[in-house]
Amino acid sequence: MAGPNGSGKSSIFDAFSVWQQANNHGLNWDSSYHSRTLSGAAWNNHVHIEFHTPNSGKKTFYLRSAHRNDPEFQIQNIGRQSNPLEEMRVRRMIDGDSAVSQNYQRLTSAAFEDAFDRMDETQTLKQFRAASIGEIGGAVSRLFPNLKLETLGNPLEDGTFRFTKATTKNFSYKNLSGGEKAAFDLLLDMIVKRRNFDDTVFGIDEPETHLNTRLQGELLGELYGLIPEGSQLWISTHSIGMMRKARELNKQYPNQVIFLDFEGQNYDLPVVMNAITPTRIFWERVLHVALDDLAELVAPSEIVLCEGNPRGPVAGKNQEHDARCYECIFSDEFPDTKFISAGNSKEVAGDRLTFAAAFPKIIPGIKIFRLIDRDDHSPQDAIELNVKEGVKTLSKRHIESYLYDEEVLASLYLNKGQILGFIKMQAALDRALADSRARGYPVDDVKSAASDISVFVKGDLQMTAVGNDQMAFARNVLAPIIKPGMQVYAQLKKDIFNLP
Repeated sequence: MAGPNGSGKSSIFDAFSVWQQANNHGLNWDSSYHSRTLSGAAWNNHVHIEFHTPNSGKKTFYLRSAHRNDPEFQIQNIGRQSNPLEEMRVRRMIDGDSAVSQNYQRLTSAAFEDAFDRMDETQTLKQFRAASIGEIGGAVSRLFPNLKLETLGNPLEDGTFRFTKATTKNFSYKNLSGGEKAAFDLLLDMIVKRRNFDDTVFGIDEPETHLNTRLQGELLGELYGLIPEGSQLWISTHSIGMMRKARELNKQYPNQVIFLDFEGQNYDLPVVMNAITPTRIFWERVLHVALDDLAELVAPSEIVLCEGNPRGPVAGKNQEHDARCYECIFSDEFPDTKFISAGNSKEVAGDRLTFAAAFPKIIPGIKIFRLIDRDDHSPQDAIELNVKEGVKTLSKRHIESYLYDEEVLASLYLNKGQILGFIKMQAALDRALADSRARGYPVDDVKSAASDISVFVKGDLQMTAVGNDQMAFARNVLAPIIKPGMQVYAQLKKDIFNLP
């Protein structure tokens, strides 16, 4: 789950917690915290959860808040620990969530039981000690190569975790850095609790706390590997490292990682939040949250300079129109390609803004090419522009020829459940093009007819708040329709990327 502070990510975990308490542990409903409107309505008027399969009772959810801090501890005795399924350590996502000392006691208690009941009689003491900390020790060493968990110490006298750090032996848990403690806490908790929570939604609010970007991603990889079969791991994060690792996991394990974008949602109205593809646009928003202005330093691997009003200090209503449309259409398949509007066709072809000349010097290895509308260029003109100047030309007159293509408009009517109305729309399309020709425009100049077409379609489908002019309508409604599998998508892809 990605999004800026205050966008509602932690509220999802609070909703899970409310459901868990109400159904399994007893809920102390706090309307001043849990209810946005401060209403006196019962919890089940605020939280309703449907499960794909029957929920697993007390093990349905296991949640960690963002306020995890156990700076030091020393245990003086061993005691039997309660069943984790009976506990509700964190009831709100604003609560403190110290778990290391409790998990230490669970480990030592389990080791004590193993020694007297389950231990293989042929096992040596060294082997027994290694087995008691083996899994957590391995995870710690993979994350921090210079840190090795050696022992649980003596739980009857100043019991705590003991490490070897670089050349220093008997290194106490309390002397670990904040980042080492933060990662150790989450790894230890997952390893200890998954024995009981084996059919569970694990939720961790901001697991990246106290960790640098590289370790954030590596921690997520370790946590992902520890999830029990049939369980889920939900992460609320602002972290670049976490998001990058999640994208890598998504490529490595298709359909196993889902991204939810919380930015720009209006929770005063019902919101349907679907999984999104981590496109470059989404990635840039994540980087803006994490890095603010430094996000502009993140470079794509390829830049396409196209026509359209360039970005300026004062944004116009149709600023970078062509680039925004191309970005919308191709961001899924070409997430590392950035489109930039650089003026009219002559300005793009001549690189008036010197983008094509400057970018390779600033970002070594980046690919730059220029794209212009066909307009009245002949096929031979297009070939010469490409060969002599490296400028690609659309096969149709301009971008509107693709956006207002009959296939796109048919898909729109089909999506609206009005496919029978498409016949009427075709007649309106023909009239708009005929009127355009009557005004002296070329027979294939869809741009000159786009205003009439968009007005008719909005009225015919009773669409509102989709743009005040034909360009805004094309960006908001038509560009998102153009997807792989459509002829218009294939043609535009071939024109720009020279790919089938």
